[in-house]
Amino acid sequence: MPGLKAVASTILSVAVTFFGLLLVTFLIGRVMPIDPVLVVVGERASPEIYAKAVKELGLDQPIYIQFLDYIGKVLTGDFGKSLLTARPVLEDMARVFPATLELATVATIFGVFLGIPAGVIAAVNQGRWPDHLIRLVALFGYSLPVFWLALIALLVFYSELGWVAGFGRLDIFYEDIVPAVTGMILVDSLLAGDMEVFNNAVSHIILPSAVLGYFSLAYIARMTRSFMLEQLRQEYVTTARVKGLSESRVIWYHALGNVMVPLITVVALSYAFLLEGSVLTETVFAWPGLGFYITNSLLSADLNAVLGGTIVVGAAFIGINLLSDLLYKLVDPRTH
Repeated sequence: MPGLKAVASTILSVAVTFFGLLLVTFLIGRVMPIDPVLVVVGERASPEIYAKAVKELGLDQPIYIQFLDYIGKVLTGDFGKSLLTARPVLEDMARVFPATLELATVATIFGVFLGIPAGVIAAVNQGRWPDHLIRLVALFGYSLPVFWLALIALLVFYSELGWVAGFGRLDIFYEDIVPAVTGMILVDSLLAGDMEVFNNAVSHIILPSAVLGYFSLAYIARMTRSFMLEQLRQEYVTTARVKGLSESRVIWYHALGNVMVPLITVVALSYAFLLEGSVLTETVFAWPGLGFYITNSLLSADLNAVLGGTIVVGAAFIGINLLSDLLYKLVDPRTH
């Protein structure tokens, strides 16, 4: 029964991780210098109203009761109401999360399609100028502050050259034209067959996804180079060359094929980091996603929205890691 044991182990691991996430967010809510009662009743509330609010919020209960109540609410999707929008936090996040998902997905595609070939080329040309150039580009990706790069990109490609659209997801006169099916405008405009909206959405997403994807590219290229260098030293590569296989087949089929399994983990981690690390990019480009929402909520001391957003990002991180494990086993059955 090794299969059932592996499934049980995975479920237990996910459950423990999620429990840890809830515990951390609960403790954050308690140590943040924001009084949740004052946020609800206001600073001019009388002591009687304040005491009543404490009781209604359950803050007069022992801490473990508060935690159990918190778990129950989260598991039923009750994150409370946002003070900023006066709507349930879950409803708010259902509006903004597709925008972040769309941005992170396009950025990851950008990073994968440029990062993997760049890493392979660097490994094959180790010590030569293509290797030095690619490593330098990757180093910039790690070193440059994302907000600085975003501002420079806006200044050059939007303000000076006018090649792409600027802030937001769409020009204002294209908003609410296509029905929201997935919440991702690129997909929804294609489903509606409206290429004018699609082209406008592409023009808006190019710049933020390229800025965000540059960091993904740097990480993926660096890891691909490292994995490929290890494979190119293996005996099977020498044997394949001796047998007369073409150099391109040895590199792009055999060697790269053997690094696809660890690369799945690299790409999955990169995707998860983009989901949670897009806060600055969304803020600079006024991209109405989860990062932008969390930033505004934090500035407004909207505790429910901040904690709700943190849980959603953490849950997405756990889900992506779980998906990468499944893909790992699918691509390489030896890992079962």
